Amino acid sequence: LHSTLALSLLLIAVSSNLAMAIKKEKRAPQTLSRGWGDEITWVQTYEEGLYQAKKSNKPLMVIHHLEDCQYCQALKKAFAESEEIQEMAQNNFVMLNLMHETTDKNLSPDGQYVPRIMFIDPSLTVRADLTGRYSNRLYTYEPQDIPFLIENMKKALRLIQTEL
Repeated sequence: LHSTLALSLLLIAVSSNLAMAIKKEKRAPQTLSRGWGDEITWVQTYEEGLYQAKKSNKPLMVIHHLEDCQYCQALKKAFAESEEIQEMAQNNFVMLNLMHETTDKNLSPDGQYVPRIMFIDPSLTVRADLTGRYSNRLYTYEPQDIPFLIENMKKALRLIQTEL
């Protein structure tokens, strides 16, 4: 009986130490973040994003990207490293990143390319007026365009406040 009790206590001590060690390790990326920001709460589908935007009165930010696209990877890295973007995305936006096209043609007004970032306001209007710097791909951003993207995020938030 004593040996069984001692063994049980030993197992409990080992497993709790192991659990604490695992907790201390950096947590695994949330699968929906796909590396865009693990602290951000991401919605799973476009439909869920629209519902959450309307319900929360926050704009929906949709990031179209592909895993094997070097431009997407570069933008993702800059996006994830920007504290200002991460903070705004976490607190003021409904966030969605997609690796496939939606059936909503309003999300590809000038073509289906990646990376492409679009904003949808809580009235479910696609904000085609919030564009990047490039005339041939209006909704694309490059890593050096992060300040421009931050400005468009702020514009998306101001548009909601002026419409209230």
